[in-house]
Amino acid sequence: MPDLPTPQDPTEAALFSEGWDAVLSYADLCTSGSVTAHQLATEAFALGVREIRAAGRTHVRGAGRRGARLPTIPALLTAVRDTAAAWEAGGDGHKLDPELRLWLNSGQAARCSGPPLERPIALRGLRDMQEADASLLWLAEVEALPLPVVARRLGLDPATVGDELDQVRTLFRDRCHRAHLDTPLDAQCRSYARLLDAVTRSPVADTPGDLSRHLATCVRCAEAAACLRLHGGGLPAALAGGVVGWGGLAYLERRRRAAEVRLGAGRPGAEADPGDTEEGGGRSRALRGGLLVAAVLLSALALGVSMMPFGGSGSGDDTAAGGRDDRQPVADPSVSRSAGRSAAPSSTAGSPSATPSATGTAANPGRTQPDPEPQGSTSTAEQQSGAAGAADVSCRVAYDVVNQWPAGFQAAVTVTTDRPLTDWRVSWSFHDGQRVGQMWDATVHQDGSRVTATAADYNRTVAAHGTLSFGFLATWQDANRAPYGFTLNGASCAAG
Repeated sequence: MPDLPTPQDPTEAALFSEGWDAVLSYADLCTSGSVTAHQLATEAFALGVREIRAAGRTHVRGAGRRGARLPTIPALLTAVRDTAAAWEAGGDGHKLDPELRLWLNSGQAARCSGPPLERPIALRGLRDMQEADASLLWLAEVEALPLPVVARRLGLDPATVGDELDQVRTLFRDRCHRAHLDTPLDAQCRSYARLLDAVTRSPVADTPGDLSRHLATCVRCAEAAACLRLHGGGLPAALAGGVVGWGGLAYLERRRRAAEVRLGAGRPGAEADPGDTEEGGGRSRALRGGLLVAAVLLSALALGVSMMPFGGSGSGDDTAAGGRDDRQPVADPSVSRSAGRSAAPSSTAGSPSATPSATGTAANPGRTQPDPEPQGSTSTAEQQSGAAGAADVSCRVAYDVVNQWPAGFQAAVTVTTDRPLTDWRVSWSFHDGQRVGQMWDATVHQDGSRVTATAADYNRTVAAHGTLSFGFLATWQDANRAPYGFTLNGASCAAG
């Protein structure tokens, strides 16, 4: 396993600190345990830094526009994906998440590294932007950092960064539109290209039925539609899914919640962490002058102490290291895991394909800053006293659609219980045939329209008047009404 590179200057040290946190977070999704997560992150980080430095050396100052390349964090994340592919090809695939292994051996993975004109639209659009613009878009939309923090990190004026972000979004749309037209398209796709551009420009334009049917069956045109539609709140998912590939939506959710924890965005009335907003503050100086070693040690400690298992498919390496797959957001070990790892194979086998469908549009309005508290947080109370589970315990539940796109959505459930729990099980029914595919902070089982979320090993215990929460990704068709019939350990819950 290679050693981590040494920062060459304070600016690079700050970038390394931020990049390492992102790399370790994504590597944790890709592997079967905390030990292998750190191993994959270290190898990928070294590879990514070498590639970034090599790309920088090829650009001659004053020679004009730089060659197309990704900004630092997306470049490091693709290095994780490439390193995972090398593990699979080299006989170390048993260390990876089983679903990632299936993806790596599919045509979807081949697209990410195949001929340039065949690659995902979002990946090509981001690469074709100036690095400063691409960094602004990624930090604000995917890493979910507050705009004042983004402005400080990129050296922008906080008073105008919101307007700049709007301009960058439009620029990204234009790059994606051009990339879509450059893609080798068949006659039908090309005939819809102009209509697709027009429909996605307006938040109130209706999608014609023939275009909707086409988007439901054409992956490339559906990808283009997600990138071209700046309204509706689907841009972060389009970016993460197109650039990162496998696990992009789970990474997006993990980074959103990690940013809220670190910067205080999840507390009512809280502002960004003074260390991130106060000019010349201690944390700012530490980031600029700190060494990467500190970031590595802190992240390793977070992994070793607080990550909790996502399943039982640990590798032999992890068994030797303690046998538990410990998963928590890397940014703060005190919060519940925000990354979405697939539930047991039995829960995903029945989930339908997430082929995009244009019959629905994203429900959430576009944003210029992350929401002040987790969009997916909802409040539902569950009940049980100890292991026996009394039938008279009241609970309150809230359900929230965090994000929605054609044929898919992300939701969150939060339950409040009036009595202490030593184990819990939350169930509900869907109206419209929705199917849950991936869940975090709980294990999912679905039988027809009825869904049951069972506590993970690390969050079974809930104090009296405490809350528990979990999130999931699911598919939908035609309609996506809120579920009904919530119960906690068999007892009905009131809507919160």
